[in-house]
Amino acid sequence: MLTAAVRDLHRCYPGRFATDVRTSCPQLWENNPHLEPLCECDNAVEELRCEYPLIHQSNQAPFHFLHGFMPFLNDRLDLNIQPTAFRGDIHVSDQEKGWFSQVEEITGEDTPFWIVVAGGKRDYTIKWWDSARYQEVVDHFDGKILFVQVGEKGHFHPPLRGVLDLRGKTDLRQLVRLVYHAQGVLCPVTLLMHLAAAVEVKPGRSQNRPCVVIAGGREPPQWEAYPHHQFIHTAGALRCCDNGGCWKSRTFPLGDGDEKDRPENLCVDTVGQLPRCLDLISAAEVMRRIELYFEGAALEYLTSAQNRCAQIALAKQATTDDRPFR
Repeated sequence: MLTAAVRDLHRCYPGRFATDVRTSCPQLWENNPHLEPLCECDNAVEELRCEYPLIHQSNQAPFHFLHGFMPFLNDRLDLNIQPTAFRGDIHVSDQEKGWFSQVEEITGEDTPFWIVVAGGKRDYTIKWWDSARYQEVVDHFDGKILFVQVGEKGHFHPPLRGVLDLRGKTDLRQLVRLVYHAQGVLCPVTLLMHLAAAVEVKPGRSQNRPCVVIAGGREPPQWEAYPHHQFIHTAGALRCCDNGGCWKSRTFPLGDGDEKDRPENLCVDTVGQLPRCLDLISAAEVMRRIELYFEGAALEYLTSAQNRCAQIALAKQATTDDRPFR
């Protein structure tokens, strides 16, 4: 979201500012044309610790997360920055575009694929959908879509069958490049949905990358959803999220001493191991949202030749990979 704010700062006030950033995710800023090296020791440099207090109005106000940093910057710099694009601002260099994707390195061909995230961080377990339902979705598209599972090592990402397994095998920049090559993305509300919108689409494809987001009722849809995504939410369907998102952290306590285990941060309506807002979302509904992109001709399923390459890669993986990590 900060990449969007910096882009819009420069578009709204061209030539007026020189900017540099210090963030926990420097790989997101590679190739960014709006940055130039600045030193905090320079008296002419003003340091801003950016915040997005607008999130506290997200349940009621008609704003997207992309607006998040703008009121803060406008107030501190006496500006009137406005959004100029409905996406973040991630830049992939021509050199990176020319490299084979990790999937092509495995299949030997430029095989179309979807990225799937079937888990997440342990601080927000309330975002986790049922891994068995993810598996139903993968199985339904067997022979039609090649899914590539990703996830950071140390987080919760139960292994899926019938997917190329890149969990723990990408750093952040590799993930950006993987999204560039991806045909589509299936995920909860997480980094990947924002990358799906922010990373440009390969030439010859539809203008916007398909993405199906399994959201439930934690966040208000207008704050998170992108226009060309299938954002499956249940806000308004339950008492706990009938006036925006609940913004809870965990479905059940993990006993790790984190403040997110406190009662006020836990889901108040569960079904089995899921929050009810996610339990209401069936595998069939997710399948249907993916199918829309193909029925509308935004995408095409794997050809027989592409599927053969995918199946060979999956068979090879099955003999060499022990798969589990959580």
